[in-house]
Amino acid sequence: MKWISEDIDMYLKSREYVDTIVLPLLPISLGEDMKSSVSMTEFISLLTNQLERQFRGRLIMLPGFSYLKNDSSEKNFLDLKIWEKEFKEKGFQHVFYVTSDSYWRTKETELEGSLIWLPSLPLENMDQNYKVSILEDQVKQLLNIFVQKWNQQ
Repeated sequence: MKWISEDIDMYLKSREYVDTIVLPLLPISLGEDMKSSVSMTEFISLLTNQLERQFRGRLIMLPGFSYLKNDSSEKNFLDLKIWEKEFKEKGFQHVFYVTSDSYWRTKETELEGSLIWLPSLPLENMDQNYKVSILEDQVKQLLNIFVQKWNQQ
């Protein structure tokens, strides 16, 4: 379910069946690495939209945790921990973070949720059909990860 009124109405009616929340981690940079930041954000946004379609009704897809890439990394991490605490307090058994920013891999063991890091693919110059095909392949891999995590419990 997306972070939109219609989907949240559906969630409120069936929240006991929704145990998973997904938060895309989206870096923002206006400096030299702006293009890289945009590429990561675009890739993760498209990917998580596809993922939400596959698991509609089983998870809530949040709009994203945007943060300044050049800001204090520790501040970003502490802010994310506050979000994580809220997710757990609201009963979400499974928390997934999806990102292309390699910084988060250094913090993976300190997160209670599951970090899924994927290298960003430069989608801007791809043919639309090829882009869709690549995203579908990536989503298939993510589907397996999600199912494995769900089955661990």
